[in-house]
Amino acid sequence: MTKDLNKVMIIGRLGADPELRYTPAGTPVASFNVACGRRWTTPDGETHDETEWVRTVAWNKLAEICNQYLSKGSKIYVEGRLQTRSWDDQSGQKRYSTEVVANEMIMLDSRNSPERRPDDSSQPVNSGDMQDVLVDDVPF
Repeated sequence: MTKDLNKVMIIGRLGADPELRYTPAGTPVASFNVACGRRWTTPDGETHDETEWVRTVAWNKLAEICNQYLSKGSKIYVEGRLQTRSWDDQSGQKRYSTEVVANEMIMLDSRNSPERRPDDSSQPVNSGDMQDVLVDDVPF
């Protein structure tokens, strides 16, 4: 029997500050877009740049941490899974959105970067490990 795998790893920069919301049950959810760029050269020497925007969501304590420490331009590593949601718009047409549901995030900006606070560190934050951790306990 084969096993399935749904794992996404991206490195990029935030296009805007994270947006933090709460579900009706009070669960925090942060959403943000990560710009992942690539550059390639054609056989005739022409250089091309391309940016892919990856919609990303984080839940629970990871959502609160993303909202607190990330801002537009922050360089991050995100690991998670792909998820596609569907809904009916106001005209009754079916709409779809595919996003990365983050379960780990690492801040990649240097300590001296203007986007970072001086006491920040590049420590991984795993949503599964954060169930009983208070924000004051986070090491960055």
